[in-house]
Amino acid sequence: MKISPAKENILKRVRNALSQSVQLPFPNSEGNSSVFRTENESLELKFAEEFSRLQGKFVYCTSKGEMMDSLRALCENKEWHNVYCQTPALLKTIRSEELPVLNKGTIHEADAAITDCEYLVARTGTVVLSAAQPSGRALPVYAPVHVMIAYTHQLVFDLKDALSKLRDKYGSDLPSAISFATGPSRTADIEKTLVVGIHGPKEVYVFLVDE
Repeated sequence: MKISPAKENILKRVRNALSQSVQLPFPNSEGNSSVFRTENESLELKFAEEFSRLQGKFVYCTSKGEMMDSLRALCENKEWHNVYCQTPALLKTIRSEELPVLNKGTIHEADAAITDCEYLVARTGTVVLSAAQPSGRALPVYAPVHVMIAYTHQLVFDLKDALSKLRDKYGSDLPSAISFATGPSRTADIEKTLVVGIHGPKEVYVFLVDE
């Protein structure tokens, strides 16, 4: 089949273009480098900004003692009668004599739940949770208020960093469920009106302890 001169001219230009190396329009987005700049950026500050913007309540603590003081003040201010926790490591830190409302009833009677977490993602203000934690799947979403105790070594910048650390931590035996909680539960399914606390906790706190 004979190709017209006009079509041959177009094909020639296409072949010439394909033979030339093309500079990537956004070279920083390729490979392992991130388009998000992290240098000179405080992960604590970044997480606090993003988490608070999503209606999360952020409490920075310089020590475990300050964390206990802040937690006790929160319980008194909210007039909670049963704060439920089933994480052994936290129960060693949060002693019942210092927090009289600790485990004063069942999970079904809890005003708030206290759990640990896997990681905190600074860029999006996200908390990474997994079914491998002692709190399991139910406690973080069952109680009306979720309080998480985290430490500065659990801060990462991006989701891919959290996933990489989870793979390093658990290897081939990953938890059966990994969830990403970004602020309180919310939905806008009903007449496009934002409702908070519809599918889970209506309030979420992160107490970040500086080690």
